[in-house]
Amino acid sequence: MFRAGGLKVGAGLSISPRATTLLQQSRRAAESYWAAAEAPPLGQVELLASLKAAGFGRDLSQQQTPNVARLAALPSAATFSVPGAGKTTEALAFFTLRAVPGDRLLVIAPKNAFAAWDEQIRECLPLTEATFERLRGGRDRIAAALGNDPGLMLMTYQQLPRVQDLIAKHLAQYRTFVFLDESHRIKAGVTGASGRSVIELAHLPVGKLVMSGTPMPQAVSDLIPQFQFLYPEISAEEDTVVDLMRPIHVRTNKKQLDLPEVTRNLVSLPMAPVQGELYELMRLEVAREASALLDIQGRQTFRALGRSVSRLLQFVSNPSLLAAQIGFAHHDLLAAVLAEGEGPKLQYVLKRARQLSREGHKVLIWSSFVRNVEYMASRLADLGAVYIHGGVDAGDEDDADTREGKIKAFHDDENVRVMVANPAAASEGISLHRVCHHAIYLDRTFNAAHYLQSEDRIHRFGLPRDQKTIIEIVECTRTVDETVRSRLGFKIGEMARALNDSSLAPDPIQIDPIDVEAEDFEEYTTGLQLDDVRALVELGRSS
Repeated sequence: MFRAGGLKVGAGLSISPRATTLLQQSRRAAESYWAAAEAPPLGQVELLASLKAAGFGRDLSQQQTPNVARLAALPSAATFSVPGAGKTTEALAFFTLRAVPGDRLLVIAPKNAFAAWDEQIRECLPLTEATFERLRGGRDRIAAALGNDPGLMLMTYQQLPRVQDLIAKHLAQYRTFVFLDESHRIKAGVTGASGRSVIELAHLPVGKLVMSGTPMPQAVSDLIPQFQFLYPEISAEEDTVVDLMRPIHVRTNKKQLDLPEVTRNLVSLPMAPVQGELYELMRLEVAREASALLDIQGRQTFRALGRSVSRLLQFVSNPSLLAAQIGFAHHDLLAAVLAEGEGPKLQYVLKRARQLSREGHKVLIWSSFVRNVEYMASRLADLGAVYIHGGVDAGDEDDADTREGKIKAFHDDENVRVMVANPAAASEGISLHRVCHHAIYLDRTFNAAHYLQSEDRIHRFGLPRDQKTIIEIVECTRTVDETVRSRLGFKIGEMARALNDSSLAPDPIQIDPIDVEAEDFEEYTTGLQLDDVRALVELGRSS
């Protein structure tokens, strides 16, 4: 750049000592990636001896040991192991091995992951007296907490943009490692507040780690912001980021954990007659919006289409959700739909939950819509149904109204036979596999992370080899449900190829169709990408 402008040091150009230092740091950081990519893993004997000498209290598993050996050789790295494989343990081992006395650790994570970090720090580092300081409660409280120079810190992705300057000042002043838990949450990169804030801090930590079981839930491009955080000096594009990420990430997949296979049953239901008529009108409207979006591709147009797709998914799952929507264009026809009943999908799920309960099983029901979650829980109140969505606060497990209280009741109370949950709020930080082995999806969205992580609530490490896990995916035939299934399968397959994980490859792994007659049966995010929009245009062309 200087040469192009005809500039030379000492002839119209001077570089300050501080600028020189920063340029040298940037060059060293860029070189560190290429050195790290070729670095051999730490020897396992040396690894285990170092952890023991540092007072690391947990024995690494057969899968974790080589992962940590690789991570320990890298200044910045990624662990993309599946839920239940012990990413938090790997992360704390990485910190233990690479930190020097006095180094701090900041973990940016969803709020529902905080308890796991508290638990793991006690088990992995039992000799430390430090506990995680939660950075929350507004600027003044966070500034006061940082003023005490805590050794361990936790904060949410939502909080970071509000106090980015305070965090930047602290990272510049003290040697600090920064870990991103559920790092796919920054997949929007600089176009999202959280991603922008994280990436703008990327040059300050002395060590970095990204952690996610679903690092690219929508597309390969989801990896780019995560790589930018790790190595901001290295340019990454959609066609290069997988190769760039490959030598600096580790992953334990479900096959390596020797988990029993999942049985997935696809329950296909026809819509009720008048429901089908109204659906056709709504489908064509969504297809026209999708076609317009491909021409305009404006942010507002995209949001409007997201709301329309949300209505379409709601209508297929439970037509009554549209009854309260002001300005809905087809109220007379909707009234006729409601006269037909609750809708075939909802009828099936409620009936199936009762059948499974009579057979002695606990049941987990998933829906992406808050009103569906609450409605199904009320309809199944005689089975002790509890529910979780974004409006349910975290708290003490002895409080029955909190998220933790509801989880404890589902675990421990034999009279609580059903849990109804929203994947956006409950697909992370919950383990139900010891008491529940049946899940039913009333609906799904285009968000592959929500789907995969929600499945993992009942299919994760710790299951006996002979335990059957059964998942039922309920769809209405010839509807947007089938488009969602196709797009989820594509996204899961793309992630399988990028992570070299054959356990993800099928769509979404093997699905066994079951035909059932119809009579037998918050802010919402659809997870839409442009390719999903193109699929919706094709939906409009179907007959």
